[in-house]
Amino acid sequence: MEVTLLLEATENAFRIIERAREHALGLLDTAVQFTAEETHYEDQKRVHALFAGAQRRKTRFQNMVGTTVIMFGFWLLLSGIFDAFHLTLGFLCSALVGVLFHDLLFSNVRVGDMRVVAGRFIAYIPWLIEQIVLANIHVASLVIRPRMPIDPKVITFKSKLETDVSFVTLANSITLTPGTITMDIKDGVYYVHALSKKVADDLNTGEMEDRVAHIFMEADHLYVQDVLDAARLYQAMRI
Repeated sequence: MEVTLLLEATENAFRIIERAREHALGLLDTAVQFTAEETHYEDQKRVHALFAGAQRRKTRFQNMVGTTVIMFGFWLLLSGIFDAFHLTLGFLCSALVGVLFHDLLFSNVRVGDMRVVAGRFIAYIPWLIEQIVLANIHVASLVIRPRMPIDPKVITFKSKLETDVSFVTLANSITLTPGTITMDIKDGVYYVHALSKKVADDLNTGEMEDRVAHIFMEADHLYVQDVLDAARLYQAMRI
């Protein structure tokens, strides 16, 4: 009787030990799996941070190059001096501006990169030159008339642009167009002196503002080219 009880107790003890061993192995497997997942997650974070940092450095470099090229182009346009000394000096100054202020010109890019903004800005220049020529003809026609039928007025409008570079670009575009001068900008409201009703009406159409918004991809504006660009991007993603 005592031997039988001893054997049963021994078997129960071994069963308890076996269950404890299995439970410990299960806990160990769970711990190993959790540690592996955590290590994999940390590895993914490090890889993501590495690529994100590389992308930021690439974008910063592209913005520097783009700003330098644009500034040097304006310098060539305005200086008219093309000897080696002045060209070198102009390029160095443009490069310095690109290094220090590259984040101003490309500060609100939604889709794409610096090349998109630069391409749109270059495409905007011929349209602006056309508006300057047409405005020159209009102002000249007013001046040569004996009665000079001008109707000067100050117009105001609330702009939907978002960034300082967009505000400045629109203000300078308005001032460069004969017949209109940007007097002030307060809290996104433009105060513009217009020489005649025609130039005031042309400005109030908002086409110039939409084109500037298109350059810098302002979120509050939907320009036709934005739709076309999005369609091309969607098509590329489907392939």
